[in-house]
Amino acid sequence: MQIKPILAAMRRHKAGTILIGFQIALTLAIVCNALFIIHERIARVSRPSGVNESNLFVITSDWADNSSNDNIDAQIKADLTALHQLGSVQDATSLNSFPLHGTGWDNFIRMTPDQIHMTTDASVFLADEHTLGTLGVKLIAGRNFTPDEVQSLTIQDMKGWPAIIVSKDLAKVLFPNGDALGKQIYASNNNTPSTIVGITDTLQSHMMDSDDNAFAYNAVLVPMREVGTGYVHYLIRARPGQLEAAMRDVPKALIAQNRMRIFDPDDGEMTFAQVRAKAYERDYGMAILMGIVSAVLLAITAAGIVGLTSFWVGQRRRQIGIRRALGATRNDILSYFMTENMLIGVAGVVVGTLLAIGINLWMVTHYDVARLSGTYLLVGAVVLLLLGQGAVLAPALRASRVPPVEATRSV
Repeated sequence: MQIKPILAAMRRHKAGTILIGFQIALTLAIVCNALFIIHERIARVSRPSGVNESNLFVITSDWADNSSNDNIDAQIKADLTALHQLGSVQDATSLNSFPLHGTGWDNFIRMTPDQIHMTTDASVFLADEHTLGTLGVKLIAGRNFTPDEVQSLTIQDMKGWPAIIVSKDLAKVLFPNGDALGKQIYASNNNTPSTIVGITDTLQSHMMDSDDNAFAYNAVLVPMREVGTGYVHYLIRARPGQLEAAMRDVPKALIAQNRMRIFDPDDGEMTFAQVRAKAYERDYGMAILMGIVSAVLLAITAAGIVGLTSFWVGQRRRQIGIRRALGATRNDILSYFMTENMLIGVAGVVVGTLLAIGINLWMVTHYDVARLSGTYLLVGAVVLLLLGQGAVLAPALRASRVPPVEATRSV
């Protein structure tokens, strides 16, 4: 197959050639970056929370009358006692927030009281002696809280936390040599030091925004029960195979303790699977959207190649007939159109690669995303070239079936 006649024919059809080439380039640039975003989102939603999410659910309630802190403290204790007595419940705890919640309390962590800039940031989970067991989080060093360490306080009354438990990721940031246990840090807003008495395995922060990835696994558990508000999250671990029963039993038990209780009709009771889905709903949505955009662009590009090639075949029927009359075989005609499309595709891929890199660099600058891997460019180029060859196949086959008699017909 001689390339020169193909290039000469392409020069005579500059508009169509440039249009298809640009369409391939634009599709490659967008699809490569879209696939990169999809991969990042899938990796993000697949991050481990550190929580044993099976048989775990959360119920959130408030009381119509929460004017007395003493009443709130007594009510939370009564609620927890009632929950632990349920046959379908294995363990239960109350928290201000929890991994994947999306909102909560985070604090700057300092190594010295006079430190001006924070060492890092971390989620603060108000916990008790049942929190680790309920979450299914393992201690890899140190000990759990004891019941007498858990204080019932308002945020205003809080003076500091003598004992804290930290996640292993936070411990590594603060003490890279691995000697965090027993060390003191400053995790509260005052200058009261906190001693690390335990280190957990992986424990995810409540912070879900993309710009908080640096702190995604920095967590501090403090032995405290907040009584300044009636709004409380109860995390409950059901016994194996009894999740549905526990989700029926727990609201009844809480209402029996206090009928003046308010449950959110939408998010008042959620399995941890629902918590995860809600936490990452924007990521799922973005991945689906990028997938749809990629599919539509690929379909439009394929349709454009089919349409333009069919148009060219219709215009060249007499020329094809002449070539057939001069001895060209069907395979020669088929090869001609496939090669022509491949040349356009390669040119589009080269331009599209440069455009994809440019788009990615712009996103790196403005949106703090990672740099585009060359793998996506390679895969995208191969997909576009194969798509082009597949799209041109049907019109090329029709061209190869043009009989030599077409050479005798007038234009």
